[in-house]
Amino acid sequence: MTLGTLFWLFVAGFATWYWWRGKAIKDFVLQAARDYCKRMDVMLLDDAVYLRGLWFKRDNNGSLRVWRRFMFDFTVTGEERYAGRIIMLGQRVIHSELEPHRFDTFH
Repeated sequence: MTLGTLFWLFVAGFATWYWWRGKAIKDFVLQAARDYCKRMDVMLLDDAVYLRGLWFKRDNNGSLRVWRRFMFDFTVTGEERYAGRIIMLGQRVIHSELEPHRFDTFH
């Protein structure tokens, strides 16, 4: 086995691990978005979240963690589409919010 072959095996292994890890995080955030929308009495649209920011930040203990901002769409009335955000630091959701929206008066 040559050094070039080992290099490409490493690259393929790393890419597979990165994809697998990213999918697990996205699935976790999607469930968090579903739960948050249910608590806020709005409906998650498209059953999807989208990574819109990636950075490194320190947590409360001073440890360097990956900071991620995910976006999702929701509706109250079924007619308008609004944006929501979930922020993760490391493995934890640290912030969830919905943009200002019109409340459904039919409840």
